[in-house]
Amino acid sequence: MGSEYIPPVRLAILEADTPVPGVRAKFGSYGGVFTNLFERTCASLKPPVPLASVLELSSHDIVNDLTSYPDPETIDAILITGSKYSAYDNDEWIIRLVQYTRQCLEGGCVRVIGVCFGHQIVGRAMGVDVGKNIRGWELSVTEHELTNEGKKLFGVEKLAIHQMHRDVVFSYPPGAVPLARTELCPVQAMYIPRRLITVQGHPEFTEDIVREILEMRRYGGILSENIFEDGMRRVANKHDGVAVARAFLRFLRE
Repeated sequence: MGSEYIPPVRLAILEADTPVPGVRAKFGSYGGVFTNLFERTCASLKPPVPLASVLELSSHDIVNDLTSYPDPETIDAILITGSKYSAYDNDEWIIRLVQYTRQCLEGGCVRVIGVCFGHQIVGRAMGVDVGKNIRGWELSVTEHELTNEGKKLFGVEKLAIHQMHRDVVFSYPPGAVPLARTELCPVQAMYIPRRLITVQGHPEFTEDIVREILEMRRYGGILSENIFEDGMRRVANKHDGVAVARAFLRFLRE
């Protein structure tokens, strides 16, 4: 007898921003950036598997189209992307996103993945404070201290992934399992089995993506010269984005 067929997970990517020009030219949208991440992740599995056998991806521009949200009954999970916006602001589209995220979490049938801004949106939807970090920016490839649960979930003893944030989640929501911390940001990743997994960092980012963002924010006056140079010094360091994405896949199959 053949093995039992397991259909691909229907994952809706909620795009909370538009990529910088070079990234947009290469990938189109953040949906394309995450598609590339999951393609590389599926290729890293032993044995490698095609992306289409694991995930059925859709992308939704939730900033510019408030009607673009998928019906929760037609999906298995959502992934909320990063964004240049602040998760604690009260723009109409952000309020709508918080409400939709809470609906998914409380409904119990749609699993939630949050990345950077998405991590913060999940925190806000679960009732904890989100705001600006008085310690400033956390940028580029950054070493994380993993909890025992984090080591198990990510499958590594040490984790280093790209960061690009000044906002943070200040505490863990009730029931959330801490996975990682850094000196600048104690709430780096959290997990509730079969319900949510979030990371403050950017597993989808690459050296080229982060170089372009750093340069744009430097010339736009957002980053000081010292902060920019510090980020550029670490931009080519080893980055464990695929390890994080493998954890996402395992979470979706729990």
